[in-house]
Amino acid sequence: MKNAQVAELLRNIAQMLELKGENPFRVRAFENAAQNIEVVTEDIENVSERGELRQIPGVGEGIEKKIKEYLKTGKLAYYENLKKEIPEGLLEIMSVPEVGPKTAKTLYDTLRIKNLSELEKAAATHRIRYLPHFGEKTEENILKGIRLVKSGGESILLSTALDIAEIFRQELEGSREVKDIRIAGSIRRGKETIRDIDILCTAENPATVMEKFVHLPRVNKIVSKGDTESSVLTDKGVLLDLRVVSPDSFGAALMYFTGSKQHNIRLRELALKKGLKINEYGLFRKEGKTETRIAGRTEEEVYAKLGMVYIPPELREDRGEIESAKRELPRLVEDSDIKGDFHIHSKYSDGEASIEEIAAKAKAMGFEWAVISDHSKSLKIADGLDDRRLVEKIKEIRKFNEKSRSFKLLCGSEVDIRSDGSLDYDDALLSELDVVIASIHTGFKQTEKQITGRLVSAMKNRYVTLIGHPTGRLIGKREPYAVDMEKFLNTASETGTAIEINAFPERMDLSDIYCKKAKELGILTGIGTDAHDLDQMEFFHLGICVARRGWLEKKDVLNALSYERLIRALKKKGGGRK
Repeated sequence: MKNAQVAELLRNIAQMLELKGENPFRVRAFENAAQNIEVVTEDIENVSERGELRQIPGVGEGIEKKIKEYLKTGKLAYYENLKKEIPEGLLEIMSVPEVGPKTAKTLYDTLRIKNLSELEKAAATHRIRYLPHFGEKTEENILKGIRLVKSGGESILLSTALDIAEIFRQELEGSREVKDIRIAGSIRRGKETIRDIDILCTAENPATVMEKFVHLPRVNKIVSKGDTESSVLTDKGVLLDLRVVSPDSFGAALMYFTGSKQHNIRLRELALKKGLKINEYGLFRKEGKTETRIAGRTEEEVYAKLGMVYIPPELREDRGEIESAKRELPRLVEDSDIKGDFHIHSKYSDGEASIEEIAAKAKAMGFEWAVISDHSKSLKIADGLDDRRLVEKIKEIRKFNEKSRSFKLLCGSEVDIRSDGSLDYDDALLSELDVVIASIHTGFKQTEKQITGRLVSAMKNRYVTLIGHPTGRLIGKREPYAVDMEKFLNTASETGTAIEINAFPERMDLSDIYCKKAKELGILTGIGTDAHDLDQMEFFHLGICVARRGWLEKKDVLNALSYERLIRALKKKGGGRK
C-alpha cells in the first residue's frame, strides 16, 4: 500500500506552499487530503484504478491528477519543481516539532538558517530569542525539538512511556505543594509510540515544585529550568516536561497539550468562527482590544462553550470527532466494561504460569473469565501442543470449571495458519475448543495474495473465533506483512469472524484505524494480551487504548460479555460447538 507515501507527499507539498506564502486555503486543501488518505484502509492504488479518488474527502480534481501521476511514475513533477524553489535544508529544520513553515521562513529570511546544524547553533548562542514574536521560551522549545529529532523521534513504546510518566506523576503528587496533576500529550491519547512526556499540574508555589522535579531520583540531566516550566532527561533517556498552570487555565492547558496538532488547529478555527480565541490559557471572547476568559478551568466547559460534547482524549486526532461532537459521540469502551482476556499462554506451551495461577491473576484483576490460548503443534519453538497434550489441557480446564463458580476458564488455542492456508488441527479437535485464535507465525515474506489467501481461508473455517495479531507487525522491529486489508475486513464481516486487538506493547495489532473500519463493517473485536507471564496480563489496558482510539463501544468488544453471554456468542459461528 502506498497510502502513507502519498499522504507524506501531499503533506510536504502543503509545507512548501506555506513556506512560499501561498493561499492558506490551498495549503489546507493539501493537508486535508493527506490526512484523509492516511486513514483510508483500502490500497490507494485500487481506489485510483476504479476512478474513485475524488470520493475521498478533500481530494479534488487537481490533487487527483497529482496522485495519479505519482502512482503511475513514482514521481511528481509539481513536487520536484517546488523543491527547486525552496532553499535546501528548510524541510529538514521543519522536522523539528517547534518549527513550522512560518517559523522556518522567518529563520531563513532573518538569520539565513537553512539546515539543522545552523538552527542548533543559532538557538544555543541565543540569536533566536531576540527575533520578533519568538522569545526565550520558543528558543528553548526549538532546542528541545532538535534533541528529539537527533534521538530518533517517536521511538518509545506507549507502555514504556506510561511507566515512566506514572512514576514521576506519583512522586510529584506526593508533594503537598502539588494540587491537580495529569499526564498529557500523546500518552493521554494512547498513541502506540511516544516522542516525549508532558505532565501538567497546579501548585501554590510553582518554584518549589520545579526545584523538587528537577532533583527527582530518576532525573539524569536537567535540560531547562524555569519558574513554571522545566524539562529533564530521565534515566531512560526520555525527555519529560513539567508545566505548572493556574487553576483557571488547567482545563484549557490540558486540552492544548493533549490534542494532536490537527485537532488543536480545528478547535482554533471553530473558535474564530464564533468570535472567540482559544489557547493554553483558556477560551476568550474578544471585545475590542480586551479579552475576557469565558472558560478554561475544565476541559468540559471549554468544549461546551464551543458547542460540543466532551471529546475523549483518544479521539483527538481530527478524524471526524469535532463534527460528531457537535451532535453526539459514541460511549467508548472502558476498563470497567471488561470481563475477560482472550489470549493468555500457559505452561502447556511457552507460558510461565499454570492455569490455576492465571485464573487467580485474572480474578484479582476483576475479570469473570479468561481464555488459555496456547500455541499449536507446528510452532515447535514455542513448545506447541500436539493433539494428545491439547486433549489433556481441555480436560484440566473442564475440571477447573467444575469446582470454580465465580470464575471460569475457556479452553482456547492459538492455531497456526499454515503456508497453504490450512489450520494446525483438524475440525474434530477444533470443535472441542471454546475459542480458536488463528494466527500467522511463519512465511511473513509471502506475497500479498498468498498472505491474504491464508487469512481468508482461516476465516472461512466455522470454528475460527478470531484472527490473531492480524498484520503481524512488531513496532520498531518488523513491518506488517503484506495484506489486502479491504479483502481481509470484508471476509471477516461476511464470515462473522472476530478480529483480535493484540495488546502486547510491541504489537498493538489491530491498529486504531482498522478498528474503526471494522466497527463500520459490523465486525466484533476481542482483546488479548498475548501474555506469557502473569505480569504481562497487565498489558490489557493497552488494548483498551487501541479500542478507544478506534471509536469502539462496549457492544463492539467481545471482552465486555459475561461468561454466559460469551459462550452463547461463540456458538453462533461454530454452529453449536461442543
